[in-house]
Amino acid sequence: MDRRAIEETYEYCPRCATPSKQLGGIPFRCEECGFACFFGPVAAVGGLIVSEAGLLLFVRRARDPGKGLWGLPGGFVDRDETAEDALKREIEEETGLIVHRTEYLTTFPNQYNYRGVVAPVIDLFYVCYVDSELAITIDCDELEHFEWSEPNEAYLANMAFDSNRRAIQYWMSQRV
Repeated sequence: MDRRAIEETYEYCPRCATPSKQLGGIPFRCEECGFACFFGPVAAVGGLIVSEAGLLLFVRRARDPGKGLWGLPGGFVDRDETAEDALKREIEEETGLIVHRTEYLTTFPNQYNYRGVVAPVIDLFYVCYVDSELAITIDCDELEHFEWSEPNEAYLANMAFDSNRRAIQYWMSQRV
């Protein structure tokens, strides 16, 4: 499938429909009406859910991007939603787990390829503590499997997103 950066899809101004004279330019600027779009990253969240035994929850994705690869529960922050609320919502939707406490960990940039259009994302990662790690009910539209495990190369080499791998490695370096 063809991969195009999101700024390359703006062939016309979304405000006045004037054809773009600078396809792919950042920011997109319409010479006709003055509209500008900076294509800034959208926000997404990821949860490093840690069990009482110190194991990390890995989830296998059921759809693209990254179908069949490992990831962390999480997703996009909705309009008018805090990152923390988005994290709690996404974890509950994907796993049925209720987050009772979070600790900010780190951020990493990400490239989200959805049907050939690549958009910049800033992923915010949190360590999450849940009420009961045994009560997982995965959303089969989002996930196909989960495992509690110590992070190892088998997981890290098969992550859907590089930002997830980097966040796990950062978390591991902080535990030492």
